Amino acid sequence: MTLRQWTTPFLMAATLSLGLAHAHPDAAHVKADAAWARASVPGQQATGAFMRLTAEEPLRLVGVETSVAGVAEVHEMKMEGDVMRMRAIDGLDLPKGVPVELKPGGYHVMLMQLKGPLLKDSQVPVTLVFKDAKGETSRLNLQLPVRAMAPAGAAPAAGHGGHAGHAH
Repeated sequence: MTLRQWTTPFLMAATLSLGLAHAHPDAAHVKADAAWARASVPGQQATGAFMRLTAEEPLRLVGVETSVAGVAEVHEMKMEGDVMRMRAIDGLDLPKGVPVELKPGGYHVMLMQLKGPLLKDSQVPVTLVFKDAKGETSRLNLQLPVRAMAPAGAAPAAGHGGHAGHAH
């Protein structure tokens, strides 16, 4: 077998596999900045995760998956009369190119039924699930640093005292 006979099929296979890596159909076209999760203490059942999401195409954040919590949802906090209310939402629209803040006191990811405390300076896996205009699903896998408070450059808390006392 000549060198050319051996390398041609190898190069073709390598080229095809490289092309597939870039065209992964399940990969979300979303950038996540300033992502973090709030540290918890033993016995605490819930905490939040926060970030700034910028989509490369119109998308809708429709779900959250993680191994550190029994339940993970997208939530919103808003004033209803003179009471701040928090509730799960079915989805959060991400317009193309417009940063959307997930922050304390607003939209955020809620991690409930924690399987153990989220320790400061550790990392937790979180997968965000999106749908596009055609209804096709994509995912963004993240490793969120766990912090006691928002990192420098993250959105301010907007009068939000955290999730430690929140019960569902």
